[in-house]
Amino acid sequence: MALSMPLLAEETAAKEVSEQEVEVIEVKGFRGSLIESINKKRFSSSVVETISAEDIGKLPDSSIAESLARLPGLAAQRLDGRASKVSIRGFGENESATTFNGREQVSIGDNRGVEFDLYPSEIMSGVTVYKTPNATIEGEGIAGVIDMQTVKPLSQSERVIQFNGQLEQTSFDKLNPDGNDSGFRGTFAYMDKFADDTVGVAFAHSRMSSPNQEKRWNAWGYPEFTNGDGTTGSILGGAKPFVRSSTLDRDSTMLVVEVAPNDKLLMTFDALYVDFSDEKILRGIEVPFAWGQGSISGDTATIDPDTGFVTSAITQGQRVVVRNDYEERNAELTSFGFNAKYDLNDDWALDFDVSYSKVERETWSVESYSGTGRGDARGVADNLGYTFDGGNTGATFTHDLDYSDFNLIQLGGPLSWGWSQALNDKFGVTGTEYENQLQDGFINAPSIDDELKAIKLAATQVIENDVIASITYGFSYREREKVKESEGYFMTLSSFSYPDNPGMMAVPEQYREGTASLGFIGMGDMIAYDTQGLIRDGYYDLTRESLTNSSHATKSWSVNEEVTALFVQADIDTEIGGFPVTGNLGVRYVQTEQSSRGSAIQTIDQKVVTTPTDISHDYSNVLPSLNLSMRIDDEQTLRFGIAKTISRARLDEMNASVNANYSQQVDDNGNNWSISGGNPLLEPKEALGVDLSYENYFSDEGYFSTAFFWKDLDQWIFDGKYEVDMSGVVNPETGNIPDNPIASGNGKVNGGGGTLWGYELSVTFPFKIIDERLDGFGLIASHTGVKSNIDDHNSNDYELPGLSSKIQNLTFYYEKEGIQFRTSMRKRGDFKGDVYGLGFTTTQVDIVGETVWDAQIGYDFGEAGIEGLEGLSVFLQGYNLTAEPFTSLQGENALQVRDYQDYGRTYLLGFSYKL
Repeated sequence: MALSMPLLAEETAAKEVSEQEVEVIEVKGFRGSLIESINKKRFSSSVVETISAEDIGKLPDSSIAESLARLPGLAAQRLDGRASKVSIRGFGENESATTFNGREQVSIGDNRGVEFDLYPSEIMSGVTVYKTPNATIEGEGIAGVIDMQTVKPLSQSERVIQFNGQLEQTSFDKLNPDGNDSGFRGTFAYMDKFADDTVGVAFAHSRMSSPNQEKRWNAWGYPEFTNGDGTTGSILGGAKPFVRSSTLDRDSTMLVVEVAPNDKLLMTFDALYVDFSDEKILRGIEVPFAWGQGSISGDTATIDPDTGFVTSAITQGQRVVVRNDYEERNAELTSFGFNAKYDLNDDWALDFDVSYSKVERETWSVESYSGTGRGDARGVADNLGYTFDGGNTGATFTHDLDYSDFNLIQLGGPLSWGWSQALNDKFGVTGTEYENQLQDGFINAPSIDDELKAIKLAATQVIENDVIASITYGFSYREREKVKESEGYFMTLSSFSYPDNPGMMAVPEQYREGTASLGFIGMGDMIAYDTQGLIRDGYYDLTRESLTNSSHATKSWSVNEEVTALFVQADIDTEIGGFPVTGNLGVRYVQTEQSSRGSAIQTIDQKVVTTPTDISHDYSNVLPSLNLSMRIDDEQTLRFGIAKTISRARLDEMNASVNANYSQQVDDNGNNWSISGGNPLLEPKEALGVDLSYENYFSDEGYFSTAFFWKDLDQWIFDGKYEVDMSGVVNPETGNIPDNPIASGNGKVNGGGGTLWGYELSVTFPFKIIDERLDGFGLIASHTGVKSNIDDHNSNDYELPGLSSKIQNLTFYYEKEGIQFRTSMRKRGDFKGDVYGLGFTTTQVDIVGETVWDAQIGYDFGEAGIEGLEGLSVFLQGYNLTAEPFTSLQGENALQVRDYQDYGRTYLLGFSYKL
């Protein structure tokens, strides 16, 4: 009786519940996306981080990079004010792979690293970051793989018609009179199912015109200086401060079609088209200082005894270059994919995938010069002083001239830059006083074509035993070709004719835009004019730089890769010591055939002579992997992963374009040819990685985890010497093919290595666990520490690009009854990063760590229960709220600032309406 009474009570209660209508509480919005992301992480066989559609769509992000940078262990590098490059666990963007629906992606950059501002966050359904690989993943990267995913329309429960709109405003007023300080974004999305839910269609189009503005201090360098009393210090060699106004226009269209005619076959076609245009207007004054014409009196120089840095000085008789620059980068991305999954029977399933993607990018970067007179010694000179007030913000100048005077500042080259024999010969000034004084501007015009075709076939067999649940066998093939063409043009005023009119030209009235202010560095206002209009209307003659400068030939190349992979993977489902264990064990065999075409370049009689080169190389890699997940109980999980991974060499380092010289005398290696440039024989970097983590899922909305990771790195890439076969390349002086085709090369080589290790701590904590009255409040936080010990092939210490010793992320949120609020912080320590240098050459610099704050507040009328407004939400977003600058340094002294870029803040006001 005593035992049966409680049982009877339970049965009665259960019956009463079954007879009543059960209320189902569905968590939506940001909190719903957190639950979805936590579940994906929890039940994945690999160590992953994920972002759901709500995460992407509702954070103040112009690209996926902003959202990725908030995940544990990930960090973003800003370029021109936008997060564009992503590093994983201390590795730069070239050490990770990016896939789209599981397929490797092409890039608009010179190398493999994807620039994420090309991809709109508004049309993606999610992103998964694989920190540990498995044998079936197509992307290759020592750091990890970032997979972006489109929506699956057959998985949607109902038709969706959605409109999103945003107005965007920068905190700076227009820094250039013809720039933009406001913009907009809009997205239309449609999803539906037809034919008894056997056909699903998803379509989305996104249009963005996003402004970005910047006040930039840029230094040429810091040479040594000796003042009057004999003390020495680092002095400013010269500076190029300017104001930039940019507008990123991006049109993106996505289409997904799913067809499931029966329960055995599922076919999916997806397409993505992105039309991308980034326009920049830059105006500033190049100020030669210690490297200029003026004289610096030791009496005017102040040297800080603690830092050995010249904090202030005056140069007299200095001439400057007033710059009105324009840059336009246009790119088109086209991506198609088709996938078919077919269940042969209960034991076998087939997976077929074919894809094609292509990027075409063209850059048009113009420098236009003006000043007080042509050449080094003509026109009015200025007396310039500078003062460093401390910190990393750059210098403030004093000056005597009015740089906003169109009568004083005129078109033409005020300094003798850009020596070119072709330029001198073209205008007949060789041997005259105007020799080497004809560069009135310059145009860089590189282009990139990147094309990738891939096919994959896999079969999965169900295995009935106590250890293995299934085995997947597969084959894949992809071919990628990337072509870069580099060219530059000297600009000379078309009115120039020696000796009739060897002077400057006033800016015609119709091209005057007013003035731009350089008050932030003390230089006042400067003239502003329409550079593109002057070029378009024929005010400049253009002369190809490649006629007498070999740099463009060495920067022009084609690299082709054919990669064939065989893989097998066993999915594990067993028990060890009474604990459920799942995971996978696999191996991937990768065979690569690479070739590079370019030019062997010599300069003969001051003219560039090129000979075609075509160099091939092949190699293979065996990549085993093991992932295990042990479920301690319903909340706790232990994970272990070990794998060998590779990262392929940068494409610009693999090119076959080299400066070449043939000598009748052999060198120390017995070779007549000597070359410098790319190395087509480079092979991938290798790493053996180990991951161990503990995860505790204490709530549907909360978890915490600790992770340790370690990687043994080998075959890294450094500057060194190598040999390459130059068969078929003629000696330009004789026109004959030499008997000895082997060349001694100076460039990149494989070698060296070391270890990288670190830890991650992450938590998602809903405050309702403390008290139900705090329901809706929550915290997301992570901390990553990374260290490395790496030597180059000569046993010298080496620091990995992208490695920050500390990475921290924090999000505080509240969401309930329609009210939405979030503030997010991402922080990273100092690191080495890639930026564009002269001629769009990738240059590595020391970048100062940064802390970026973003926030959003919004209101969802449907969640608030307001009838008639279901589906409507409004929001106000802001990012970089503390106006965190981007700062890079030159040398060991913290005052030797290379770049100080102030982007201000950006605000967005928008709405979302779902029918």
